[in-house]
Amino acid sequence: MAEEQISGDGERLRRLESVTDATLSRLDASDMLDELLDRVRDLLDADTAAILLLDAHSRQLVATAAKGLEDEVRQGFRVSVGEGFAGRVAATRGPIVIPEVTPDVVVNPILLEKGIRSLLGVPIFAAGDVVGVLHIGTLSPRDFTPDDVQLLQLAADRAGVAGRIRTQKLEQATALALQRSLLPTRLPAVPGVELAARYVPGHDFGIGGDWYDVIPLPSGWLGVVIGDVSGHGLASAVVMGRVRSALRAYTLVTDDPAEALALLDRKVHHFEFGNLTTAIYAMISPDHATVMLSSAGHLQPVLAVPGRPAALVDLPIDPPLGVGRHTAPRRTTTIELPPGAVLVCYTDGLVERRDRVIDEGMERLTSMVTPAPAEALCNLIMAGVATEQPTDDVAVLAVRRLA
Repeated sequence: MAEEQISGDGERLRRLESVTDATLSRLDASDMLDELLDRVRDLLDADTAAILLLDAHSRQLVATAAKGLEDEVRQGFRVSVGEGFAGRVAATRGPIVIPEVTPDVVVNPILLEKGIRSLLGVPIFAAGDVVGVLHIGTLSPRDFTPDDVQLLQLAADRAGVAGRIRTQKLEQATALALQRSLLPTRLPAVPGVELAARYVPGHDFGIGGDWYDVIPLPSGWLGVVIGDVSGHGLASAVVMGRVRSALRAYTLVTDDPAEALALLDRKVHHFEFGNLTTAIYAMISPDHATVMLSSAGHLQPVLAVPGRPAALVDLPIDPPLGVGRHTAPRRTTTIELPPGAVLVCYTDGLVERRDRVIDEGMERLTSMVTPAPAEALCNLIMAGVATEQPTDDVAVLAVRRLA
């Protein structure tokens, strides 16, 4: 009896090692899922094995990889969370066993056509969230044991790692492509004005919702924008791109920064609801002597004029974009930009840290800004930021009027 127990434990250990084999980690995500399904089907003596991953936008599980149920993937089978066998596994966040498959417990006709008699499914987790379902099936009735459930859950954990890696790589590549296309690679050359900008990501994806823009307008005025869409990664970058493009269009229909932001506010509230966005839009006159500015929930720029200390621009801050219920008109402020003066716009990642109030960061930034050449000033500011790891994206845009 003892020998049988030792033999059984050794066999179970071999099965576990097969699923957690380090060689799986050296495969790319798609190959890893295929190899994992092959091993699961063999080790659990199952006829079918399939992985459905969660589409977060539609809240549906999508057939992504399968062995013995390849038609699920080819036909793009989807099932809503809470519906059908896989949907219930995702909704309950736990294993489900169906000893006898009948049309009233499954919604996927492919399972019935295949002749599946018994099913075992477990959720796939990533960072504590359900991201999919792994299930196996047999063509003859089967009583799945607790060991079967444990082994399948272990395999699902490995699938969660593969799915997370694949998603992260896809988002990172897409986000980086967006960064190159949306953030100006070279600022326009404007006679009489120096321009310089910096962007540094504060997270792994390489881009978020921060952006800046410089727009030479047909009227001879120069539009300058800096903004921040809440969040990080691909989702924020996509919203940022749409907001940036919309504001560019509005700069062509009005010469009032406040009105342009009011139009953008309506657009964000209607089409991007739930995405908090802040921005400053400034227009520099053709002679560069004055600047009209309007702030939608964004921090005041710093103005440094030769012969006097740098200071935050005395600028009223109107509500962020997209929050709704804002009936008061947005306001435009006009300031002078003397020869040699520099205006520095930035996002909150430059001045905000978890261990201090934001006022301290703004005071420190103000003390660093001088009426120096724009490129040299950006280098100085970013060197100051480099002494401590930012917790958010950092964008800086400096505009200096030449003497």
